[in-house]
Amino acid sequence: MTAIPDAYRSIIDPLIAVARGILERGESLQAFAFVGNLTRKEIHPVPLSTGSGEEKDASAQLIRHIAQQIEADFVFVILDAWALPPDKVHRFDEIIERYGSIGASPYRIDIVSFALETRHGLWVAQVTVQPKGISKKKRTFATPQFQHYTEAKGRFVDLLPAKDRSGEPPGVLH
Repeated sequence: MTAIPDAYRSIIDPLIAVARGILERGESLQAFAFVGNLTRKEIHPVPLSTGSGEEKDASAQLIRHIAQQIEADFVFVILDAWALPPDKVHRFDEIIERYGSIGASPYRIDIVSFALETRHGLWVAQVTVQPKGISKKKRTFATPQFQHYTEAKGRFVDLLPAKDRSGEPPGVLH
């Protein structure tokens, strides 16, 4: 299965539209996770703190806690971030050594990152943020093209509670 199931598209597509609308109004995008249980039609928005590694870890732990509480079957994360353009990715280590972070480098590009973790898989999309018209504040992004991943690592992965008694999160999703 590589396409996002329709049940999730009907939830995430309006959230993507809201994120786009926020940027198009010239506002800053707040990082959020949406933790949900499809059976009970329950969705909990969780604002994320992303200022430091400790804040990111605490946010991931909060998502896991809420997901356990509501027996979540999906988590949808929206983050604004920086990335390197494709022609600079091979210089990642050099850029980090010289500037300390992607965000401090002159090569950074603004992106919005979307990640949907479900019992059926993990889908991720990153879209470049572009100016909207001639405005200096209003921005927008193209329609996200999600890619299905069978393995991923990071603090905002394996957020769902284990379904079986093994205690292991669903690291490799099918």
